[in-house]
Amino acid sequence: MSICSIEEVRNATSGRFWFQLYFMRDRTFTEALMARAHAAGCPVLVLTLDLPLQALRRRDPKNGLAVPPSLTLRSMRDFLLHPRWLVDVMFGQRRTFGNLATFFPRRGTAALSEWMGKQLDCTLTWNDVAWLRERWPGKLVLKGILDADDARAAAATGVDGIIVSNHGGRQLDGATSTIAALPRVVDATAGRCEVLLDGGIHCGQSVLKGLAFGARACMIGRSYLYGLAALGERGVALSLDILRREFEVSMALAGVSDVRDIDRRVLVY
Repeated sequence: MSICSIEEVRNATSGRFWFQLYFMRDRTFTEALMARAHAAGCPVLVLTLDLPLQALRRRDPKNGLAVPPSLTLRSMRDFLLHPRWLVDVMFGQRRTFGNLATFFPRRGTAALSEWMGKQLDCTLTWNDVAWLRERWPGKLVLKGILDADDARAAAATGVDGIIVSNHGGRQLDGATSTIAALPRVVDATAGRCEVLLDGGIHCGQSVLKGLAFGARACMIGRSYLYGLAALGERGVALSLDILRREFEVSMALAGVSDVRDIDRRVLVY
């Protein structure tokens, strides 16, 4: 569901990149996306588990967020107050989902949104994860694990990693925080696969806490997006540098000089 296609990302970077997959009812479509990712040299496939159907995100209609965007007096005023942004969007190269363009060449965002809602598979089971594991030749990571039993089941399927994630808190209102779920997941996997932490990583001290509870690494979303929206590529670099410096200061004040020495002893809980 990214704006850029797999191939565009491949052509834009010499680094390693991951591909995030939503499991669709149309297995042919799912296999086609996997084949494209593999052909592009993508080494890691991330399967998102916590979106079997679209949640009741009440903030979206309250804030006027819709697909396609609705034209109201409020949105028209907002557009007119940001003429540079409006021109960039109107004359930009990408206004749809890149990986779906070949399937929906002329149908627009409304048709895409409707199709996506029907394609999300709420019958997903561990057998489907095993099906995917058999067909994907690279590393497989499962995103959206918050429960110890699910973590053990995931490790048993032979996945290479787990991402402890609650989808940014936008799926199930009241779900546990990822930092609270992390220790249980780490203990349940018992080193059989890597564990990553996603959600709420807005400063370097959050990274320290995540690693202390056993995460191999922490993933960020909004932090770099804020930098991107403000200053473009320079803003992303700045946001990463802020996180790095905050992390280094937090390590030093916790009495740790090597990232490999971070464990639960630096925490008081």
